[in-house]
Amino acid sequence: MTTAPERVDDGPAEPADANPRRWNRLRAYGRRANPVGLAVALVFFTWSISPSLLPRAWYLQGVATGISVAAGYGVGCLAAWVIRSCGVRPEWSARTRRIGWWVLAAAAVVVVPVFLVLGAVWQNYVRDLVGIEHSNEANVLLVFLIAAVVWFVLLEAARGIRVGTRKLSDLARRVIPRPAANVAGLLVVAVIAVLIVNGALYNGLIAFANWSFSGADTATAPGVVQPTVPERSGSPASAQAWDTLGQEGRTFVGRGPGAAEITAVTGRPAKEPIRVYAGRESADSVASVANLVVAELDRTKAWERKVLAVNTTTGRGWVNQNVASSLEYIEAGDTAIASMQYSFLPSPLAFIADRESPQIAGRALFNAVFSRWIDLPVETRPKLVVFGESLGSYGGQNAFAGFQDMAARVDGGLWVGTPNFTPQWQEVTAARDPGSPEILPVVGDGASVRFASDPEDLDLGTPWKPRRIVYWQHASDPIVWWSPSLLFHEPDWLKEPRGRDVDPNMTWMPFVTFWQVTLDMVFSADVPDGHGHSYGPEAAGMWARVLQPEGWSEAETARVQAALTGEGGAP
Repeated sequence: MTTAPERVDDGPAEPADANPRRWNRLRAYGRRANPVGLAVALVFFTWSISPSLLPRAWYLQGVATGISVAAGYGVGCLAAWVIRSCGVRPEWSARTRRIGWWVLAAAAVVVVPVFLVLGAVWQNYVRDLVGIEHSNEANVLLVFLIAAVVWFVLLEAARGIRVGTRKLSDLARRVIPRPAANVAGLLVVAVIAVLIVNGALYNGLIAFANWSFSGADTATAPGVVQPTVPERSGSPASAQAWDTLGQEGRTFVGRGPGAAEITAVTGRPAKEPIRVYAGRESADSVASVANLVVAELDRTKAWERKVLAVNTTTGRGWVNQNVASSLEYIEAGDTAIASMQYSFLPSPLAFIADRESPQIAGRALFNAVFSRWIDLPVETRPKLVVFGESLGSYGGQNAFAGFQDMAARVDGGLWVGTPNFTPQWQEVTAARDPGSPEILPVVGDGASVRFASDPEDLDLGTPWKPRRIVYWQHASDPIVWWSPSLLFHEPDWLKEPRGRDVDPNMTWMPFVTFWQVTLDMVFSADVPDGHGHSYGPEAAGMWARVLQPEGWSEAETARVQAALTGEGGAP
């Protein structure tokens, strides 16, 4: 370590170049790079290639890697700044700096291609776990290019923000005195904070987004036609017009088994299942929409059925046909399912931007149904069950104070692919018995609440009370395991043995795992049933264990599952 000379090289020696001006620009840009940031970025690059919950398309891998490299570079720059702020300012000779740059370059030349190839191998192994075809390993070149572009864009954006902030500060000081400029800055921050805290800005953006997407809700899915039986909303006998149900509502009431189909599959005499639904545009408020659903239950005499199910939908009103139809098959059509639309936002956007509406809807619909159901004679009223998937699970559970309240107020429940931020899910998961894993907790020996990836997981061999609540979740479902805490905290599910369809080599890494799981969510439903966020015909086995229909057999469950194949679909 020596005193710094007047002129210091930040990179390798400059070679001859036919275009010295272009080389000088490139070299000048390189001088701006922080070597500590680059070193940490290289480490984050290797981490980003490692396997996560689901196989990633090459372009998503490129985005994940680019974000991770940018995060690593930022961490390295921050660490260097902290060290300098503490008064530690080592001054290296030009020769030492040059050697350091060459070592870093050599490490990158070796590490980058090696880990790109390893990443392709790991991705194909994950594809084997979930049962999809291998990808072309040559795509690693595209991964590298996309990662480089993403990193460059993020780096330049950060530098642009820094430069813009400095220029605005300089400009303000030219117009008004420094104290006044500081006060003005505080006022701007305070106004923005108030808008965010009181919800004015948030509510305005959500309202605008709902208005924007409402125009896209007029289409009808291929093969879906208006029902003619009076047991369905949207039929000629219904007060809810077909064109007010929304696209997902029309799909819900326009599909599903009829009495004849149920009998053909189960061999049991069946009734025509009741499906009632109201669209968001049917009333001015979510509570009013819920009241319209109850009116449809009155019209169809749903209170006289054996089982009454309350379903909270996702986003624009989607219902998993596998879950709904399984219930109808198992109970021989002696069922009524009540559901409604509460938003025009697509599920991915609602997942990110609007977590309030599902809770309002879940509480409003259940309370509207429950207040009527609780007044019925105990000996004649139907079993009351609840279900929902993803945001529907999150919103539906908001009607209850916790899992014990759930088990006390309903006869059964099936919560599917519950998001990690659901308070009731967090409560029951945290209360799991010592030694039981986070991916399949056991709570109170499974007396009321049980978790399952497959129906067989529910068979714990311990007593299960008649009122049964099931959380259906896959170990590879990023919707269940995504959480902002992944940025800095290793979750239990990555400390414990991995699930059957999760690569045992998956490990937690700060920043990187968060972005990996975030991008896993993009196509989390585009995998075969039984993996990721794709919940299919296994719903029949779940409902059979929750409802315990008299004389029901595993052979009948298998026939229902066979009939359901291909009926479901992603939200």
